[in-house]
Amino acid sequence: MQKRRIVITGVGAVTPIGNDVTSFWNGLLEGKNGVDLITHFDTEKFDTKFAAEIKNFDPSLFIDKKQLRRMDSFTQFAISSAEMAMSDSALNLENVNREKFGVIYGSGIGGIKTFEDQSRSYYLEKNPLRISPFFITMMIADIVAGYISIRFGLKGPNYSTTSACATASHAIADAFIMIERGNADLMLCGGTEAAITELSIGGFNTMRALSTWNDNYKKASRPFDKDRNGFVMGEGSGSLILEELEHAKKRGAKIYAEMSGIGLTADAFHITAPDPNGDGAVRSMKEAIRDAGLQPEDIDYINAHGTSTQLNDVTETKAIKQVFGEHAYKLVVSSIKSMTGHLLGAAGAIEAIATVLAIKNNIIPPTINLENPDLECDLNYCPHNPIQTEVNAAISNTFGFGGHNASLLFKKYVD
Repeated sequence: MQKRRIVITGVGAVTPIGNDVTSFWNGLLEGKNGVDLITHFDTEKFDTKFAAEIKNFDPSLFIDKKQLRRMDSFTQFAISSAEMAMSDSALNLENVNREKFGVIYGSGIGGIKTFEDQSRSYYLEKNPLRISPFFITMMIADIVAGYISIRFGLKGPNYSTTSACATASHAIADAFIMIERGNADLMLCGGTEAAITELSIGGFNTMRALSTWNDNYKKASRPFDKDRNGFVMGEGSGSLILEELEHAKKRGAKIYAEMSGIGLTADAFHITAPDPNGDGAVRSMKEAIRDAGLQPEDIDYINAHGTSTQLNDVTETKAIKQVFGEHAYKLVVSSIKSMTGHLLGAAGAIEAIATVLAIKNNIIPPTINLENPDLECDLNYCPHNPIQTEVNAAISNTFGFGGHNASLLFKKYVD
């Protein structure tokens, strides 16, 4: 039986370098740096005092002000980017079978700010009456998928994914599977995160995962650079509309790219460290290529996980060389985390959007801050400036704590 073909027909984003897709994409091509000193809380006692926060964003453009008070920021970001993706897709919901339109949306951490605030309220007097009746629905990660389905009346498959940094990529992969097997014709999918909080920054600090370059924070997110010393936290959301090709053609939809393969694997090695041989990442990329019916030589670009941590960047480079051999030195690799920071559960969504736009526009966004390449990181990481080149097929990688690996393969749409 012939596989159903799946295309991207709408995108939306709220990111540290732009609060819509156009601003986000232009920011990537300009090498815009979204990292700055943290404003969300007093960082005096924290080892890390900077992050990539969302700036000048007004969620009331998309959400009623009364509802806003009942939502954590991660939900606000998600609904806003979902609205953008729906608008971008030009879907007329009156002409769509909403029982075949689903939502899979993830968050790695969920409403941690709400959790912190409500914990303070309770422990101040140890009085349960101080707990908000909206505490649970503001905090739990799955609430985003519920809100989006209610907002648009989407009655197809509906749930949330949580797999650390691979969260959004798993949501997109599951949406792909749902359409491929006929459970849905359209899926709204993506990821969201708003974890620049005291407990979150403090927790990542104590496990020594975050960069502490407080005296040079603009250059702290430096994937593949020998001077890297940890990732930089980011926040935001990305949403994509996946649509079955014939459904999209019938309504004359704008098509960004085709999604044609996924690779989902586990390291089964360590709770935070990647397998040093890159085994899980190798199998993930190989499976995505096999699933798409392509060969390694067909891949022009890899949007790397590229976290700016000591272990990830070397391991991912090793994995790419194992999968692609000599072709690894011909394709282009870049990490947009150098600009956006690491959006944790939302990373895979904005990086998938960046990958799709690279294919559509034949421009690869750069890796900024790459000044002193690690000797073990010897590929073309597109340093400093974008590269204009034909991009026919590309992979977006995300690898999460727990050993979760996801590779999404997109290609140029050809009828």
